[in-house]
Amino acid sequence: MIGISGPVFRPDDDGYDAERTGYNLALADHHRPALVVGATGPADVAAAIRYASAAGLAVAVQATGHGISADTHGQLVISTRRMKGVQVDPEARTARIAAGVRWHEVLAETAPYGLAPLSGSNPDVGAVGYTLGGGIGLLGRRYGFAADHVRRLDVVTADGQLRQATADREPDLFWALRGGKDNFGVAVSMEIDLVPVATLLGGGLYFPGEAADDVLHGYAEWTRTVPEEMSSSLQLIRYPDLPVLPEPLRGRYVAHLRIAWSGPEEQGRRWVRPLRELGPLLMDTVRLLPYREVGTIHHEPPLPVAAYDRNTALRALDPAAVDTLLDLAGPQADAPIILEIRHQGGAYSRPPAVPNAVGGRDAAYMLFSTHILEPDRLEEIRYAHGGLHDKLRPWSTGGAFVNFFGIDDATPDTVRTAYHPADYRRLAALKAAWDPGNLFRLNYNIPPART
Repeated sequence: MIGISGPVFRPDDDGYDAERTGYNLALADHHRPALVVGATGPADVAAAIRYASAAGLAVAVQATGHGISADTHGQLVISTRRMKGVQVDPEARTARIAAGVRWHEVLAETAPYGLAPLSGSNPDVGAVGYTLGGGIGLLGRRYGFAADHVRRLDVVTADGQLRQATADREPDLFWALRGGKDNFGVAVSMEIDLVPVATLLGGGLYFPGEAADDVLHGYAEWTRTVPEEMSSSLQLIRYPDLPVLPEPLRGRYVAHLRIAWSGPEEQGRRWVRPLRELGPLLMDTVRLLPYREVGTIHHEPPLPVAAYDRNTALRALDPAAVDTLLDLAGPQADAPIILEIRHQGGAYSRPPAVPNAVGGRDAAYMLFSTHILEPDRLEEIRYAHGGLHDKLRPWSTGGAFVNFFGIDDATPDTVRTAYHPADYRRLAALKAAWDPGNLFRLNYNIPPART
């Protein structure tokens, strides 16, 4: 392809499947673009966008494939995974990150300076895509969303032009990109703030299923009083009986409570102590750990899987809400649901110094459900997850988080729930200005407003 130095893959080419396949395999049969451009830099991205526009093709961008959301059949995908590079300025406490970089690569560069990015629970996720979707991580209750700490974005827009977006330069585009994800262009690099966190008191407390009632009720009560230095979540999961898992967890239903404390160690240990008394422990991995090892806290699967995901933002988690969750996804329910509750609030609830489009600041908790997708069980899984989130509506804010959307969420009505109504209207108007033809629509799409 003219003007592109990186590889270009077509369906019959060697390497096509490896290039198109991402982390979430749920749409693997429909994720078969006509072209995959293996971009090596901004010039490749710009050339690919200009080609797609001229050829009448829609454009999707993919780094790790965690956020695959729409059918790309016959369209064009820009793969940014070859675009690498992390530059840390320890005095300014900033880092510049290329589009294909994963969080573990950032952590390796920032850790020697005792600095940390506002990365997520899975260090194998792409840093740029995670951040443009908001970014809910292990320091968020103390510092806010990752998108709140972006200083600059270099982005190729629908006209094929490379632009710099900051608070002072293209401020409307800068506002929309931080929260609007890939609706407004392909971000080729970003500059972010780093925070002075070198270690965390972090890890997991694993309780047997028979203690899930006490653990979930106790956790909900505990979260009402913890300081902002404490980020935490609780997962309810039935582990398969596999030898790769620790013996105490194999084949068992487990309540996994995850801790990430970024304040003084002894104070954190005092906050963890009552959690250990919620039930008998199968495993306890809470320890003081270097921030670059934060991926050990959640222990998310490192290999690609086909996952079905849903999420709901909650305004409260009172005893009735807890009972509802246990009835539908607890150990006795035997439902195809892996349930996770993340504690929000704190700095998540405050507006950032430089406003952005990230929604969900009114959420006290995030309810996330997932399950390994088996094609012959899709309708059963869809029904179970739909019922769970419908039953939690009395405690819902009415919103959701775009980074936790799944394959059933790429509809205009669902995408709208990720944003404040006024922000969504502004996003749609800016979409009409920056991408009137909706070139970037193979995503959780914000259609351009009608004029």
